[in-house]
Amino acid sequence: MATDAKDRVYVAHRGPKPVLVFDRDGTFLRPWGDDHIRTAHGLRVDPAGNVWLTDIGSHLVMKFDPAGKLLLSLGRKGKAGDKPDEFDQPTDVAVTPAGDFYVTDGYGNSRVLKFDRTGKLIRQWGTEGQGEGEFDLPHAICLDAKGRVYVGDRENNRVQVFDADGKFLAQWRESGAPYGLFLAGDRLFVADGRAGWIRVLGPDGKLLGRWGEPGAAAGRGPMPHMLCVDSHGDVYVAAVTGKRIQKFVAVKK
Repeated sequence: MATDAKDRVYVAHRGPKPVLVFDRDGTFLRPWGDDHIRTAHGLRVDPAGNVWLTDIGSHLVMKFDPAGKLLLSLGRKGKAGDKPDEFDQPTDVAVTPAGDFYVTDGYGNSRVLKFDRTGKLIRQWGTEGQGEGEFDLPHAICLDAKGRVYVGDRENNRVQVFDADGKFLAQWRESGAPYGLFLAGDRLFVADGRAGWIRVLGPDGKLLGRWGEPGAAAGRGPMPHMLCVDSHGDVYVAAVTGKRIQKFVAVKK
């Protein structure tokens, strides 16, 4: 899930009309996506308002306009692979202000790929493992204002930080199992799907706080999978178990 500049909420799910659009109060606006999306996984909205979606069923990364018109598709539909023009269940996308973008190719491969705005491969890095620059299911990715790349290395229970060219900078172990990542200013919000918490990390990777516990009651998060923060500072959390979106309103002190 993700919000756009007007705080409209885009939700990807694995049913008919796989992209659902709501206003910030939860009023349903429109659906789209049946013609192109088989098994939705990651969804992001870029600085220009385009909607990016990874499809683990078709092994595709797709870019749409806000109304659902397909603008770009990368990968070979229905074919898993590890070549530069192939993916194996890609998980997430992060887009730079210039339009270049990164893809975590996570379930079948253990790598990050960087493309220019036209979809031409610039570079890739990562192999399966536990060392620096190695991954065990790179599941989420986001960028900070300096162009640094944050990768949720889910099964290694860490966030790895790289420069824009893939040079390893740091690893943060206080993330728990990072199913979802979202940067808001200098705070990294982490959906720890294994513990059922939302963790907030500071610019040094240290834990600032957390909330949520496993369970079905309001405010609890059974397997939070992704999250985002809107322009008001409100946090939206998508939970796989329970099949719901929860909104947490920022409290001003």
